[in-house]
Amino acid sequence: MRWSSYVALGDSFTEGMDDALPSGVFRGWADLVANRLAAEATLSYANLAIRGKKFDAVVEEQVPATLRMAPDLVSFAAGGNDVLRRKVDVPALVARFDEIVRMLRASGADVVLFQFADITPRMPGKSLVKARTEAMNIKVAETAERHGAYLIDLYNDQAFHDPRLWSIDRLHLNAAGHRRVAAKVLTALGVPAEPSWSADLPPAEPAPWLARRRADAQWARNHLVPWVGRRLTGRSSGDGLTAKRPELTKLILDEF
Repeated sequence: MRWSSYVALGDSFTEGMDDALPSGVFRGWADLVANRLAAEATLSYANLAIRGKKFDAVVEEQVPATLRMAPDLVSFAAGGNDVLRRKVDVPALVARFDEIVRMLRASGADVVLFQFADITPRMPGKSLVKARTEAMNIKVAETAERHGAYLIDLYNDQAFHDPRLWSIDRLHLNAAGHRRVAAKVLTALGVPAEPSWSADLPPAEPAPWLARRRADAQWARNHLVPWVGRRLTGRSSGDGLTAKRPELTKLILDEF
């Protein structure tokens, strides 16, 4: 087994929203990957991700801690919250992204990177967000090739266009979505994954037009309006939260 320590960095995607355990703690793809790696050999695991974090916060708060822990495997997924903002300097962001990946690889760690899934079919501001996402994904792929990182392509996986892989807020993956991501990561790492995690979903029954409009209205009221409110007031869903697993600790098999 190649890896004995794994640190996951990022935002809500890596924290595991919205794959909630009965305890209320979010699990998510990174926990699933760590658990599978622990089945192969003893693994120490830390998950520093906190929902709502923008790229600079991830870098400033999580990268130094990761370098201090000196893991041999790191997953780095950041920038998704930035591309959703009205103003973002994409060229500056991707330049810094490349530098951080270079730094992580220079520490001796293997690094896992992600091309973001396309959330625009379910969200407003489609053209702007889609263009930014595509630009970011192109640069992430170039960075992965340049520095020898593992690249997980979620953008071109058509399964992620299916709303059944997403939570009711249309922004975060649900349990099925996180299992699919975990399967893709494990496959890239050369580790067998549970086959059901990447199995195709059965055809969906189309929802009536009126039901779709009602769902849109409920989503806007319960999720879009609060999200906009936080943006206008400078608040974040992660304010006051700490990482669920801030230090490398030995993972107990089937802990999650």
